[in-house]
Amino acid sequence: MKNQTILLKDASLLNENAECIRHRDVFIRDGIIEKITETSPKSSADEVISCSRYYVSPGLANLHVHTAMNIFKGIAEDVTADAWFNEMIWPYESKMTDEDVYWGTLMGIGEMINNGVTAFADHYFGEEQVLKAVKETGIRGDLAPTIFGVTPDFPERLAQVTEFIKNHRKDSDRVAFHMGPHANYTCPGETLGQIADAAKALDLPIHLHVSEEEAQVIQARQETGLTPFELLHRAGIFDTKVLVAHGLWVEEGDLKFLKEDTWFAFCPKTYMKLASGRGGFFDYYKQLNYGFGTDGAASSNTLNPVEQARIFGLVGKFQGGNAAEFTAEEIWKHLMAGHQALSFGTGRMEEKAPADLVIWDLHQPDTFPFYNPISSILYSSNCQNVKYTMVGGEFLKYDGKLKMDVESLIKETTRLQKALLVRGKGKAEVSY
Repeated sequence: MKNQTILLKDASLLNENAECIRHRDVFIRDGIIEKITETSPKSSADEVISCSRYYVSPGLANLHVHTAMNIFKGIAEDVTADAWFNEMIWPYESKMTDEDVYWGTLMGIGEMINNGVTAFADHYFGEEQVLKAVKETGIRGDLAPTIFGVTPDFPERLAQVTEFIKNHRKDSDRVAFHMGPHANYTCPGETLGQIADAAKALDLPIHLHVSEEEAQVIQARQETGLTPFELLHRAGIFDTKVLVAHGLWVEEGDLKFLKEDTWFAFCPKTYMKLASGRGGFFDYYKQLNYGFGTDGAASSNTLNPVEQARIFGLVGKFQGGNAAEFTAEEIWKHLMAGHQALSFGTGRMEEKAPADLVIWDLHQPDTFPFYNPISSILYSSNCQNVKYTMVGGEFLKYDGKLKMDVESLIKETTRLQKALLVRGKGKAEVSY
């Protein structure tokens, strides 16, 4: 309803700078944070939520996710990265249907909303179904329709994606796009340059996989004498804003190719799951812009950026041998900074910012008692601590319950899961 107001009364605010500001009233009108004031007994609105025992923060951004892959959650366990791609996931994906993509995306969005995610960067095919799911749920989705340069239909696919983005880029303020080449090893030769040119012509950023495994770096050097990052540089990829999925094996020599608007989506759970090695990210992370992604549920099993941030901090402490580094406040700032890699203007707890918020209830057995709310969220919380998830002033999770029809979602996904197993694997057009 136009001009409807919501009041989050007597809240403790956790802002993007890891500051806690107590006893504040947050007024929301028409999807925007209109006013933040000290709590007043005279404050009123169309809907008032008492937040005296809650903490309110900006919503979470998931910077890299293959959302539809929730349909494959748990299907490829305890295998090598080579087998994961070539023997399991890509053969199953080759026989995916539109229904698989649509319902898998809905299930993934439901999981993200349940965990406080208000914006996500998707990288997948079946973009029509992904877009449909985003619009139906009310979350903010940034879509990068995946393009493989090694397939025979590359020119047609690039034209198809370009036309799709042109037709839908103004559909909603909750929808945005990246151009989505898969990776340098699946977009060889001139194809990367053609995709970069298409992105520049549309004034679009680029979202792609880079140096996620050591084998990719070795292969690139053997075939071209260059690292993946240098290949991207020469193709003109870094002439526009770039969202690097992973970048675990970034090297010191790669840093010179990065720009102020180059962002990394770090997904440490996947690297541990697939034994991707130590890489170089932890050596150079202080020189990088980064937030957190979850990758797909087939590799990380969950779509919760807080869990990824938690693992990042713990692995950083463990590898560096210094428990005083990777502080909760530093990790929280990067969890929030992920919004800057997207174009929605979200991730800010301030007046005139979009009302994309999470209301946290830390008075739960897993988080109580707590001494520092940020540490409690990072190291103790789970989805039950997310009491409300709001996007543009609209509640997508309310009083602990998703607004989605979860029963129908599980019913349809169960049906598709059975059909997927009966259908079995096909032959993938690409190889890892």
